Amino acid sequence: MKSSFIAMWSGPRNISSALMRSFENRSDCFVSDEPFYSYFLSKTKLKHPLYDEIIKSGLNDYNQIIKYITGSIPASKKIWYQKHMAHHILEGNNIEWVKHMKNCILIRHPSDVILSYSKKNKIHNIEQLGYLQQIQIYKILTEDLDIHPIIIDAKDLLTNPQKMLTALCKNLQIKFDDKMLSWPTGIRKTDGVWAKHWYKNVESSNGFKPYNKTDRKIPTKYHSINDICLEHYNFLYQKRIIST
Repeated sequence: MKSSFIAMWSGPRNISSALMRSFENRSDCFVSDEPFYSYFLSKTKLKHPLYDEIIKSGLNDYNQIIKYITGSIPASKKIWYQKHMAHHILEGNNIEWVKHMKNCILIRHPSDVILSYSKKNKIHNIEQLGYLQQIQIYKILTEDLDIHPIIIDAKDLLTNPQKMLTALCKNLQIKFDDKMLSWPTGIRKTDGVWAKHWYKNVESSNGFKPYNKTDRKIPTKYHSINDICLEHYNFLYQKRIIST
């Protein structure tokens, strides 16, 4: 089997950690959890929960990170699944390294994201949620690099995990493995140090939780952010893959 590098571009609270668990449960796959997070905080100085621990835990040099994530796959695995937050890539960062990757974009309805994120951290601006950055990455991929990313929607995945994972694997040109449908509970050595703040739900999970439709009633103060995010979400949603 040829080595496969997967860059999954997500925003926060997009079930991205559950999808990382899914890939990690494959015997042929190594996963990395937000390798640009330490760099992002060291440059922006944004006071995220566990700020100091996060900065100390990872690489803070952009070029060193690229060298690592495009190098040999650890643990002699054939697949390297990399969970990336789109907003961790800063203005001016060269992302031509993505040509070495199979690029995917994981999206989720902004009302669901806002309701989930606001329970863990304050929302001050749209940049925190990653939609704008996902659009920017999409445009760089398609317009500058002639790369057409695989777009997957969180609701589709939760509604029918097996069909959507099968479709995702087909687009990634890797074989679907039913081990991706469930995993042991608990923390992982591959989890970022931020897991203790953000990963309570995924740590207690042993598979994808059924989609839970909410009324999506978000606080009035977030309506303007939601409206802008929704425009970006709908653009990408129309280009998502669907199961057959």
